[in-house]
Amino acid sequence: MNKTVFLRKLLKIAIFREIFMVVSKKIWIIAIMMVVCLIGSLSLSVIPTRKVENVYAETTYSQNKAIQQKLKDLGYYNGAIDGTMNWETTQAIKAFQFDYGVEQTGTVGPKTASLLGINLNDQSNNDLYLLAKCVYAEARGEPYVGQVAVAAVILNRVKHPDFPNTIYGVVYQPWAFTAVYDGQIGYEPNETAYQAAQDALNGWDPTYGCIFYYNPATATSQWIFNREIVVTIGRHVFCM
Repeated sequence: MNKTVFLRKLLKIAIFREIFMVVSKKIWIIAIMMVVCLIGSLSLSVIPTRKVENVYAETTYSQNKAIQQKLKDLGYYNGAIDGTMNWETTQAIKAFQFDYGVEQTGTVGPKTASLLGINLNDQSNNDLYLLAKCVYAEARGEPYVGQVAVAAVILNRVKHPDFPNTIYGVVYQPWAFTAVYDGQIGYEPNETAYQAAQDALNGWDPTYGCIFYYNPATATSQWIFNREIVVTIGRHVFCM
């Protein structure tokens, strides 16, 4: 065997040895990954399944008060029943969710609400909240009766054939309320606004059926000045 042939054989052996090492290494890596995946799947299989909570965008003030009261009755919450979704309320919700096998989101979605016995689709709560928001945005700073009057106008429009037949539809009717298009409708209402909204829902109408109101100092639409004026309360004129 000459020297050239011998060197070629040595080269082939070295190449085969390198290929074997690379393939062996890849096989070991694949095997290790398969073992890790198997262990992971076994670990997950023994974790108790928890109900997944679909989170609502936001619960209302009235709903928050109901949630706090339920949690307090069940011994999860010791704070004030103030309708505020604060840290203490959130922790109480999480504790309740843990005990009842629901995903711990700290928010009340349909599963948690069902377990608490709260109806998140109760339209009366949503109407009160939206009405109070509009009262606060449009009439905060007005006398209390003036705030009730603004709520009453909204409710009068709901009953009037020329307007949408829901509180939501009336409030968000294009260009109906300044507070909607300037963003003030996003402010959280205070207790006075809630009470004024509730009084209007209970039937108090200081406007005697009016469907319009305006502030003479700031109104710019000329047509409003031609409406029949019924009463003036605070800075607002209420008209038919």
